[in-house]
Parts: sequence; C-alpha cells; structure tokens
Amino acid sequence: MIIGIIIAIIIILVIAIIGMYNSLVQARIKVDNAWSQIDVQLQRRFDLIPNFVETVKGYMEHESATFEKIAQLRTSWAGTQNVAEKAELDNELSTALKTIMAVSENYPDLKANQNFSELSEELRNTENKISFSRQFYNDTVTMYNTKLEVFPSNIIAGMFHFTARELFEAESQEARKNVKVDF
Repeated sequence: MIIGIIIAIIIILVIAIIGMYNSLVQARIKVDNAWSQIDVQLQRRFDLIPNFVETVKGYMEHESATFEKIAQLRTSWAGTQNVAEKAELDNELSTALKTIMAVSENYPDLKANQNFSELSEELRNTENKISFSRQFYNDTVTMYNTKLEVFPSNIIAGMFHFTARELFEAESQEARKNVKVDF
C-alpha cells in the first residue's frame, strides 16, 4: 500500500515536471515567433526604404545627410545579431524617417506624387505592424520571463537552463522628441 502511494506521488511529480517543462518550451517558442514577426516587419521596412528614398531624393536635394544615414542604417541591419542592436537601429531609422516625412510637408509636388503617396502609405502600414509586433513580443517575453521567476516553474527553468529574454525597447529620449526641420 505504501509502495503504491510512493509510486503514485512519483508519477504525479514526473507528470508535473513534464507539464512545466513543456509549458516553458512553448513559451520560449512563442517568444522566438514573436521576435520573428518583428524581424519580418523591420525587414519589410528596410526593403521599402530604397524606393521611398529614390522618390523623395529628387525633391529634397539638401537632405542628403538624412539619405546617407538611412543608407548606412540599412547596411548595418545585416550585421545586427540581437534584440538590443536591432532596437537601436530601428530607433535611429524611425527618427530619420520622421525627418523625411516632416520635410516632405514643405513640398506640395512631392506630396502629390503617386509613388510618394503609395510608398508613404506602405511605410505607415508597416510602422503600425512594427508597433503591434513590438507590443506582442514584449507581452510574450514578459509572460515567458514571469514563468522563469515564479514557483515552481522557476525550479524547472533552472534545472534545464532556460534564460530570460530581453524586451524590445526602441523608444529612447531622442525618439520621443518632435522632429525639428530647419531650412
């Protein structure tokens, strides 16, 4: 009778450990998927930029420094490896794009250009998707990191070397400022 109880307790513990382990693996996979969604949208943005820049270039000759910065950021994108690096590039690119959009307000011919309008709309849509993807990623990472911290899943996480993930924090103090355009 006692051996049966001990075996039942061991079976229950094994099932609980397997359940917690599987829950942690599922959460880690969700984090990876959420990051992949951000990465896809950021890549989409980088793919749209050359067409957008070429459309705008003819109208804004004096904004060459902004165009050069965007080209440099686009080139740097391929070498980024982690969330923090991509967040920093994303932040810098967002600032550069805000500058172009602000400057474009002073060019009625540019605003009337169909390519510019279509590309601007595509970039706006992509920015919205990026924003949503960031939020989803951060929510998913928070859920995963919470599982790593709470008892008893923290014991299983430690045993199997699950590590916390970093949040996507692209918004710096610089990005929160309004874009100032001087002519």
